[in-house]
Amino acid sequence: MAKTTRPARPKPHVTLDMKGAACPGPLLGAKRVLDELLPGEVLLLISDCPASKDDLASWPRYADVEILKTEKRPRRGTAYYIRKGKEQRISPNAVLDVRGTTCPGPVIEAKKLLNRMREGEVLRLVSDCPGIRADVRSWTKATNLELADARESAPGEFVFHIRKR
Repeated sequence: MAKTTRPARPKPHVTLDMKGAACPGPLLGAKRVLDELLPGEVLLLISDCPASKDDLASWPRYADVEILKTEKRPRRGTAYYIRKGKEQRISPNAVLDVRGTTCPGPVIEAKKLLNRMREGEVLRLVSDCPGIRADVRSWTKATNLELADARESAPGEFVFHIRKR
């Protein structure tokens, strides 16, 4: 007999409980939270509004989001796992693996490497520094860099794709 496996539950970076809010409240709340997340990060939206299912089902056609999983909650509501940015296949021009290096080391090393790269090229940065998500977010916002993608590849380990503009 074949064993069926259920898809793994994505690990959310932020949880937004919108139970009790009428539509389009849950969708608007989710948009505000997603605007603050890095590409690749996951929001867990909990809603008991019956229209949320239809609202969220059409959302990926109009926004750069992906609904990863939907599940009924035992105590009212439905959980929607929403990733900012659709899954991308980005081919980096350079890879910098700085696992084991503490902040601000990863950003300093990435800056050195990016300074030698050409416009449009992409650096894949791998780090397990506890503050790396915030550091990369503020660094790319303050400079002429594009954070093309960010993912947690393992617990506490992050992979960033940074494009030089």
